[in-house]
Amino acid sequence: SFYTFQALSYTMDVYRGKIGATRHFGKYALFVSFFPQLVAGPIEKSANLLPQFDRANKFDYNRIKDGLILMGWGFFKKMVIADRLAILVNTVYADPTNYSGFELIIATLFFAVQILCDFSGYTDIAIGAAKVLGYDLMKNFDRPYFSKSIPEFWRRWHISLGGWFRDYLYFPLGGSRVSTFKKYRNIMIVFLVSGIWHGASWNFLIWGFLHGIYQIIDLAITPQVNKIYTSVKINTSSFFHRSYKVILTFTLVTIAWIFFRANNFTDALYIIQNSFVFNPDVVLSGDIYKLGLPWREF
Repeated sequence: SFYTFQALSYTMDVYRGKIGATRHFGKYALFVSFFPQLVAGPIEKSANLLPQFDRANKFDYNRIKDGLILMGWGFFKKMVIADRLAILVNTVYADPTNYSGFELIIATLFFAVQILCDFSGYTDIAIGAAKVLGYDLMKNFDRPYFSKSIPEFWRRWHISLGGWFRDYLYFPLGGSRVSTFKKYRNIMIVFLVSGIWHGASWNFLIWGFLHGIYQIIDLAITPQVNKIYTSVKINTSSFFHRSYKVILTFTLVTIAWIFFRANNFTDALYIIQNSFVFNPDVVLSGDIYKLGLPWREF
């Protein structure tokens, strides 16, 4: 899919006249099959990557060092953090009916961290490998879990994918330069397509639908909420207010992750319904080993 999206972006940019068609087949083939980012992104635009193939690269110790360090950080996030968290997450989500309360909450929170370290780890490896070879790829993740709103989250999460859908789907549909109804329709179409892009199942479609609803609600209520903040003189730049918005955004994103990770819709509903069914013995004792999770394997 990354290969397809990158090839499509080139074709559409040439068609729209944004770039000139390259007459060198080898450079075009290298652009659409550039191995560092072929499997997991970032999805590069031709205007950024193609000109770099004409640039002479000389040995640069600092560039190679920086690239290797970034690759090492990516491997650490993927193999040390994400793969370790996956042991517990996979155990719980394989049969969530065996768990409840804190067990489901911990597994879901761990998955939120796992998927970030998975995707951003792959990206760091790709960007680092390209840097070692002398090429600069775009930044793809920018601390998304510190976002203060869902729109901000999507400006920080998988930036190249969000940019692709914006430039080649949202804008051609009319973007925001249409009526309010059509703008909301365009947003929903983008997120439903994004869900299907991740996988052909109802769970991914629901995940996309939730993010579409989040975006629409945020656009609809933000002006009124800001007026209320102004009228009651709430300091929106204070640490507590910013923290509240970060926590709220992270909570909404994590709820949507349940549908993304669950094996089916029934499992996702069970997890949501039973996440706040607590075992009083565990709550009072504070002993995490009573939770029944695979801590020792983890």
